[in-house]
Amino acid sequence: MYQKFSIAGRAIGTNHAPYLIAELSANHNGQLKTALKIIDAAKAAGADAVKLQTYRPDTITLNSDAPEFQIHGGLWDGRSLYELYAQAHMPWEWHKPLFEHARQVGITIFSSPFDRSAVDLLEDLNAPAYKIASFEAVDLPLIRYVAATGKPVIISTGMADALEIAEAVAAAREGGCTALALLHCVSGYPAPASDYNLATIPDMMARFGCPVGLSDHTLDNTTAIASVALGASIIEKHVTLDRHGGGPDDSFSLEPAELAALCRDSQIAWRARGQVDYGRKSSEQGNVQFRRSLYFVRDLNAGDVITEESVRSVRPGFGAAPKFWDEVIGSCVAVAVQKNTPVRLADLILK
Repeated sequence: MYQKFSIAGRAIGTNHAPYLIAELSANHNGQLKTALKIIDAAKAAGADAVKLQTYRPDTITLNSDAPEFQIHGGLWDGRSLYELYAQAHMPWEWHKPLFEHARQVGITIFSSPFDRSAVDLLEDLNAPAYKIASFEAVDLPLIRYVAATGKPVIISTGMADALEIAEAVAAAREGGCTALALLHCVSGYPAPASDYNLATIPDMMARFGCPVGLSDHTLDNTTAIASVALGASIIEKHVTLDRHGGGPDDSFSLEPAELAALCRDSQIAWRARGQVDYGRKSSEQGNVQFRRSLYFVRDLNAGDVITEESVRSVRPGFGAAPKFWDEVIGSCVAVAVQKNTPVRLADLILK
């Protein structure tokens, strides 16, 4: 069992439909107008929340040309960290109009802070929750500072091993966090589905005693929907207006129609997961009559012995259940019966 978790009044957990977070990230591509349109698209698609990333290039890295500050390989090959984050960051003066717009259209908005000054900015905007990004999951002082706000905290676990996740969880709880969730994550951009090992999700739930979701960087919705069947209660996906827009995150993000499909299909998966139930379902009721049962295939007179040649197991199911076969064979009929009529135990003199 884990402590109650909710964001802005929306309960989150395995007993509730998955909480869908549309990650805006760098997909504004330098345009406030684009960021506002993504918020509108997330709302229209049925997402529960839109999430920002709050940093400046100088709060997340150093402006250095040293080799360790260069990106080698992958989506951002050949760029420096400072150059990438200078392009990708969300200008701090945009935060207030974005928060106001989200609240106006009726979608929850919060952010991932990358240093204390970002937390302070978000507190001034009354952010209802915080997300710790995978790369910051090892920044225990930042986690404690975020936890001290008393707001719900979601920690993404990409690249972190079990010990590092345990340390992050401990830091959050030591900092005063009483509403904590984790996101299973693979920090590849994009990440292949085969890397996700979704069986980790129920283990994380049991191991860390909190809701667990998925931060999904695959190129479609299959992995995210599959995660719901294993207990994921939060799904986070990057969202863009145009996958071919040329921004740093566009190529591995969902377009609005795909986000709408994820919102719809993840809820279907959650309803299908349901609970342990061996009972007969409502959609089966009309078909019960078509199960197999025992029927006479010969006319018999009262007192005749029932042989294997006089009874068969067939559809429909109005006769005695086939499990009574051994009891029926060798018994006598108490009354005359006709072929193609159901075997009724009350009409037999059982052996």
